[in-house]
Amino acid sequence: MNKKYKRKIRHLKVRKKVFGSDKKPRLAVFRSNKNIYAQLIDDTHGATLASISTLKIKATAENDAEKTKKFGQAEKAGEALAKIAIKNKINEVVFDRGGFKYHGRIKALADAAKKGGLKF
Repeated sequence: MNKKYKRKIRHLKVRKKVFGSDKKPRLAVFRSNKNIYAQLIDDTHGATLASISTLKIKATAENDAEKTKKFGQAEKAGEALAKIAIKNKINEVVFDRGGFKYHGRIKALADAAKKGGLKF
């Protein structure tokens, strides 16, 4: 068993327990080597309510220093997602870390979303 397969198994275990609704959607996070992606998902309708990625953050970055720091990009993505969610009248979410450890960029995104006003 390799690392990716083990993460998939962990993710499936978490997905059995975590369920999002339109009032309290699931905040699903995916982390690649270069970017991080987050979505607010309503599982009852199978619809994505909002999404953000560091690709969008990089496109709006003013200088090269902001583009290269992954940790800072994750924080900005969390803040941006919180703004979008609150604008759509979503205050509470269920956090789905996607089988990744709650550490590093995943934690930075979650903490920034909490600071932005989302309740987990």
